[in-house]
Amino acid sequence: MLDNLPRGTICIEDLEIGMMRYLTKEVTDRDIELFAEVSTDRNPVHLDEDYAQETIFEGRIAHGMLTAGLISAVIGEQLPGHGTVYMGQSLTFLAPVRPGDVVTAEVTVMDIDHSKRRVTLKTECKIKGKPVLKGEAKVLAPSRKFD
Repeated sequence: MLDNLPRGTICIEDLEIGMMRYLTKEVTDRDIELFAEVSTDRNPVHLDEDYAQETIFEGRIAHGMLTAGLISAVIGEQLPGHGTVYMGQSLTFLAPVRPGDVVTAEVTVMDIDHSKRRVTLKTECKIKGKPVLKGEAKVLAPSRKFD
């Protein structure tokens, strides 16, 4: 048995279809600047308001992968939590996220393959209840049993 799993981690043995976890975060100018620095994606649509005003977005937007990172946070911290291994993620971006937007990232268990410890998760980000990102993640969930 693994006795050192962090509190909040949900092992494959305890997962159920329909389980859902979420987090809510305001996306700030600092978040966008830090993401640009770490990712080296300095597209001016993210960093330069004058430039961004002339685009189809008519203003600055957050990096799509910054928003997607909130899904990773839910998976890695809550559902299933620490010890989870990402195997794949599909993403469809539906609307821009702007500085100051409050984003809710939701993760819901859709399918569980206990024999392989694989879990399929519905992933979604919303602003004021409106979806801005949808997708599906495949993960390897932690287990209380040794392989």
